[in-house]
Amino acid sequence: MPRDSHQRAAEFHEMAAHAHRAAAAHHGKEDHLTGHEHSRQAMEHATKAWTYSQEAHEKSAEASGKEK
Repeated sequence: MPRDSHQRAAEFHEMAAHAHRAAAAHHGKEDHLTGHEHSRQAMEHATKAWTYSQEAHEKSAEASGKEK
């Protein structure tokens, strides 16, 4: 099960990185409204990635018999 959480966290990290790159490209073209939307999406993905990372960490700790 911890592998699922790690995989989901990695997927959201990738989506956040993609959204950050898209935001930077749009800001560079002075398309600030689209850049802002991509930045918002990046933040949402980063937050989900953090949540899944925390879950994965907790499950890994439980599986190895260690405390958080």
